[in-house]
Parts: sequence; C-alpha cells; structure tokens
Amino acid sequence: MARATNRIRATAAPSRSRRAFPRTPRSRRAPNRLPNPAGLRLRLQWTKAVSAKQWDTYRDAINALRRARIDFLVGGGFALAAYTGRWRNTKDIDLYIRASDRQAAIRALARAGFQDYFGKLPYDRKWIYRSTRSGVIVDVIWAMANQRARVDDHWFARATPMSLKGEPLLLLPLEEFVWCKLYILQRDHCDWTDVMNVLYAAGKQMDWTWLLKRLEDDWPVLKALLTLYAWVCPGRARELPAGLRSRMELDGVIGRRGARRNRIRLLDTRGWFPALLPPDQPLEI
Repeated sequence: MARATNRIRATAAPSRSRRAFPRTPRSRRAPNRLPNPAGLRLRLQWTKAVSAKQWDTYRDAINALRRARIDFLVGGGFALAAYTGRWRNTKDIDLYIRASDRQAAIRALARAGFQDYFGKLPYDRKWIYRSTRSGVIVDVIWAMANQRARVDDHWFARATPMSLKGEPLLLLPLEEFVWCKLYILQRDHCDWTDVMNVLYAAGKQMDWTWLLKRLEDDWPVLKALLTLYAWVCPGRARELPAGLRSRMELDGVIGRRGARRNRIRLLDTRGWFPALLPPDQPLEI
C-alpha cells in the first residue's frame, strides 16, 4: 500500500500531525495557518452557489463564536461540498464544538441576534442547539444524535483547513465526517449517499485505521456501507487499501475488471452521484 495512513493494523495510527493521539491544548491559532498534511484537495468552485443573504448570516454566527473564543469546525453540507466539489443547498450550516462550550455558544449566538428554533420545531437538545435568524439556520453540534461519541480534541487536531469567501475555517476531519454519517440510516433520511460521494472523491486519502479505531465494535456498519459502495462503484472500490478490502471481504463484490455495471440509478434516479452529473449541477439529495 502506497500510503501509511491506509494501513489496516491493530496498533493505533498516528494523527495527521504525526503525533500519536495528542491531547491538544485549546489553541486559538488562526486556522489558515494550519497545514494540510493529509494532502486533501478541497474543491471550492461551489462557493458561488451560497447566496449573499445566507453567507452574511453564517458569517455573523462564525464571528460570534470567534468573539467568544470558542473553537469550532464546519461540517454538514459545507464539508460535503468541500470534499466532493458538489453543493447541496441545505439552507443551514453545521458548526461542531466541544460539549463544554455549549452554553457559551448559545449565549454568543443570542448576542448576535439568533433565536432558539425549538419554539418553531422541537428537536433533541442532548446533542444539538438549533438557532435561526432571518430564516437561516445555524446548528451547533457537540455529539452524535445517537450519543455514540462527542466532539473531542482529536477532531480539532485532525481538522482540514480551508478558506471560504475570505474566512479561514477548519473542516470536520474526513474520518469523523464519515463516522457521523454512517449511523444516519432512517426511514425518511439516509446519509449513506453522502458517504459514498466522499469515498468516491477522497477514499484514497482516508485514514482507515483511525476510522476503524473510532468505530470500535461498530465496524460491521462500515462493512455494510463498503459492500454497497463496492457494488455501486467497483472501479473506485478496487483502489481502496488491500488490507481494508480483505478485512471487509470486498473483492468478491468488486468482481473482475472490465465488467460493465450501471447500478447508481437502481438506488435513486435523482441526481445524487456527482460522477454522473454535469460539472455545475448541484446534488439533489
């Protein structure tokens, strides 16, 4: 395997900062000074699709957290677009914080004119604070909805820097992005299409050892997703690390080279898979 970060082994993988699972201080360094040691190529041509009204509101929320000296990471549709190059207008932004900063973040957003969305539509407050202003939603998140995990220092140590409309930001790490979305498999909402899009765009850069460490005994969930991915995208699945393919028993699903397969539309006929869409078409789901 060409990349050390792709090795599947029993020992813990080093973080992208080349330190083994560091306990990072609550640093206030400007995110645009951080390196991108994973070599992820962010795709930012989609940024023009964000309306001026939406961005003004998002920027006010971002600045509110900065004034309160609260570390945050950008996830959700913005992270998906940065990793895949495809925008889907969710009309909100997800900002990930430490659980200990929850109340400070709520106060900071209130000072910036944001209100709790709970009065309009109740939601589970154990993992998210949903705020709104001028019809735009800003979600502040500190845990998975299923309480599988909470944001910790590793999320910040492994974050990917980006600049969005002149704002230096930190993206949710690729592995944590996938980790969160693997569990969203509901009757009316499923994020597995997002995961497959991310794998298609950046699967070769994924630190699979770290992701498996995060999943612990939940690795069969990843196996289920990768089995579907190998069935849908055998060519790209063949590029995954040999050790991962072996552990997840993917080679039998991938099959022989040259086999013609067109299974994307069997899952959903809407435009969810970037490789089949025109370059400027946003994702439909």
